[in-house]
This record gives sequence, structure tokens and C-alpha cells, in this order.
Amino acid sequence: MLLISNLTIVLLIILGVLIAVLAVLYFLGKRMQKKQDEQQAQIEAAKQTVSMLIIDKKKMKIKDSGLPAMVLEQTPKYLRWSKVPIVKAKVGPQVLSLMCDDKIFDDIPVKKEVKATVSGIYITGVKGLHGKPLVTEKKKKGKFRAVIERAQEKLGAKPLK
Repeated sequence: MLLISNLTIVLLIILGVLIAVLAVLYFLGKRMQKKQDEQQAQIEAAKQTVSMLIIDKKKMKIKDSGLPAMVLEQTPKYLRWSKVPIVKAKVGPQVLSLMCDDKIFDDIPVKKEVKATVSGIYITGVKGLHGKPLVTEKKKKGKFRAVIERAQEKLGAKPLK
């Protein structure tokens, strides 16, 4: 008869639970990736290039953003308190509130006319009015951030965003 210590039994149970959690996370991640790919394909299919004057840009809560009521109704309750990048722009004679991709939010110039790639109320890309790429001023980094980046560079690590 084998005697297995209590510690071994506890470690085996913990290992089993960890393996189960990792398997669940793997399959959920695959499902979420598939949904994101489908949504990206829909955005690509519906995108248009529009000339617009950017009035203002802010990160604000969806309920305070001035987006249509239908957008608020379709937003899950747990995301209504999160801040999203919102751009107020004049498109033709209308002033609209549009959502923006996080990746390009910092590149959008305020009080300038741009050509933007828009899919519904979502801005996915921005260029200068005559097709020129926009050049934005980079913010100065604090001393602490500069020290961390130099240390990472010396160690060969990837920089933080």
C-alpha cells in the first residue's frame, strides 16, 4: 500500500486546478480572437474616407460623450463607466461625436482638417488633408520614465508603452 503524504495530494490538486484554468483561458481566448477578427472584417468592409475638421478630442465616459442613445443601449453595462477616446468633428455641415481607435488617438490633431477613415461612428485612420502623414509633437518624458527606458535599453528588454 502506497502512502502519499498530504502535501503531495494538495500539490496534485493545485496542479489539476491550474491546468483546468489554463485550458479554459486558452479556449476563451481563441473564441474572443475569432470574434475580434469578425468585427475587424466588418469594420474594413464598411470603411469610408471622409474629410473632417477636428474640433475637440477627449477620453470620456460613454454616457457623457454625446453619442447616440442606440450606442449607449448596445454597450454592455460593465463598459459604460470606462473611458473611451471621443472626437468631436465637423463633417460637412454636421458636428458629430465619433469614437476613435486608441492607437491613433494621439495622432489626431485638434482644430485641423484631416482625411479620416471612418466606419460608422468609429475612426480607424487619419491622414493630413492632402494625403500627407500627420506629424505630431511627442510629449516630453519625465525623468523617471527616461531612467527606466535607459535601464531597459541597457538590459535589452522591450520598452513599456
